[in-house]
Amino acid sequence: MISSFYIILSIILLIKFSLNIVKLRNQYQVTYGDGGFSKLQIAITVYNSAVEYIPSALILLIILEMNGAETWIIHLCGSILIVERLLYFYYLHYIGNNQKSFTINTIYISLILIVISNIYYIPWNQFFNLH
Repeated sequence: MISSFYIILSIILLIKFSLNIVKLRNQYQVTYGDGGFSKLQIAITVYNSAVEYIPSALILLIILEMNGAETWIIHLCGSILIVERLLYFYYLHYIGNNQKSFTINTIYISLILIVISNIYYIPWNQFFNLH
């Protein structure tokens, strides 16, 4: 399964984002929450956003593969998802919140691409089969 590659990459990203939070909480000696530290707030935002969007995108990617989509489409959708999450991390950590709208729009682009691809590859003949 091609989608398993993107599942693994996504889990690695989630681990990385989680470790960033742990590192910053240790650095700022914060047990719960963000302690008012902006770097920690950004790290938590990146992690929460990934946890919010990655699972549904991966489920759609698995379904896309199960529906028989071409390999290049699965790679395109999976790559866009991973690159988008990396861009979100990069922009918030190194550029700041002024580019946040760009990265928020990219997650919608990747989700919409996966949804449209799924709609195209749904086995419609089985869907409307009355027998």
